[in-house]
Amino acid sequence: MFNDIGILELATLVVLAVLIFGPDKLPKVIQDVAGFIRKVRSFSETAKQDIRNELGPEFKDFEFEDLNPKTYLRKQLSKEGGELSEFKELRDTFDLRKEMNEVADAVNGRDTVPEPSSVPAVNGSKPDLVKRNDAPEAGGRPSFDPDAT
Repeated sequence: MFNDIGILELATLVVLAVLIFGPDKLPKVIQDVAGFIRKVRSFSETAKQDIRNELGPEFKDFEFEDLNPKTYLRKQLSKEGGELSEFKELRDTFDLRKEMNEVADAVNGRDTVPEPSSVPAVNGSKPDLVKRNDAPEAGGRPSFDPDAT
């Protein structure tokens, strides 16, 4: 709960508590706060137990932390063989590194020849997908490419 409070902040809180409540009332205030925290924890545990009892035996291993989507996904993906089949299929069919390299090659103007298996045949012949004209026209400007706009 107080993982991010350092020694300086804690000392400041103690000094402020002594100044506000005084040294004679401070022990009573600490006891009251500790009792209140114990009552809240007890109430919380009782409520959790009541909810588990109402859900029935099929939810006996239900954890309230699983209601957080990040925790639920982390738990499901970390189980042995628990990787969801849809994610695995998607990961297997999509090669992000290959796609990024192709885009980088196209942007940098490098010729990339597609693999023969990935080029569809049209009328028995393969289309020329890598048609480039790197040399600018006589006017010094490259030709207009309607597919690029």
